[in-house]
Amino acid sequence: MLIDELKRVQADTFAMANKAQYYHWNVEGADFPQYHDFFGDIYAELYAAVDGLAEHVRQLDSYAPGAPRMLTELTKVADDTTVPAGLEMVRRLLTDNDIVLEGLLLCYMSAEENKELGLANFLQDRIEAHTKHRWMLKATTK
Repeated sequence: MLIDELKRVQADTFAMANKAQYYHWNVEGADFPQYHDFFGDIYAELYAAVDGLAEHVRQLDSYAPGAPRMLTELTKVADDTTVPAGLEMVRRLLTDNDIVLEGLLLCYMSAEENKELGLANFLQDRIEAHTKHRWMLKATTK
């Protein structure tokens, strides 16, 4: 169960990072510089986290998903093939962030139950990062 939850968190984080980068590339409008930088900061932080998540999967003696199909099958974060306005991009990333946070919290509880304290500490840091992302995304929608 813990391994499956961790793989899902890895896939959700990767999917959100990918979407943030897609938005970073395609955002336009009067607030372009702010959105472009904001999305860039988000995807860079998330992509950096994916490696740590994959390494924790390996520490649990499992193989980390890496093929796009594998990640797509595991994630609850929806793809986006449209190019919405900047504010709608932020709203969609807020929804995705909540999905990632939900998975992180479940995975954290499992890590604690399984006495995987190093993983639990790592997940606490990820929860803190996504709590900050949530604050910033939500504040931007107001």
